[in-house]
Amino acid sequence: MARTPLHRFIRNAVLAAGIALAMPATFGEVTSESQLKAAYLVNFLKYVDWPGNRSTVTICLFGRDSLGPYLAGYEGRQIAGRELRIRKVSSPEQLADCHELFIPETEEARIGAVLRWVDRQPILTVSDAESFARDGGGIALIRNDGRLQFEVNNDTLGRANLKASSQMLRLARQVFGASR
Repeated sequence: MARTPLHRFIRNAVLAAGIALAMPATFGEVTSESQLKAAYLVNFLKYVDWPGNRSTVTICLFGRDSLGPYLAGYEGRQIAGRELRIRKVSSPEQLADCHELFIPETEEARIGAVLRWVDRQPILTVSDAESFARDGGGIALIRNDGRLQFEVNNDTLGRANLKASSQMLRLARQVFGASR
């Protein structure tokens, strides 16, 4: 059956209404960006190799975290054959079982100290601070041309005994250190 302009208009209006109703009105654009950042954090776990073999994988959230509610829906899922756990941390003593550590840009003043805590440990550090990867962090989530992209510091990953897949490095906006 041929689609008339009226059919397309009605279909698109219904789709737009469904999306609008599914999103909390009080969060608007922030909700979608936070959801996207949470999805990036989970997906990074699929494209980075850690030493050793564990049955769980843990994303740790440092400081004033805003992604916890968006990551909660992923908790307990299988990621690369391992059960995903999410937890908050605030000190170096709490980092023992972390695979990935998210440091929000709101904690920019403490990023240097946190990076020293995890130096040479097999922990993937991620932040949404603009210069994070250039300044020695593992992966920076950055806004560019209205899109959320990421940059990778391959030297930092190497010092942590982590290896990003070539597929992940090809998708990165920029890779610092060892070549793609």
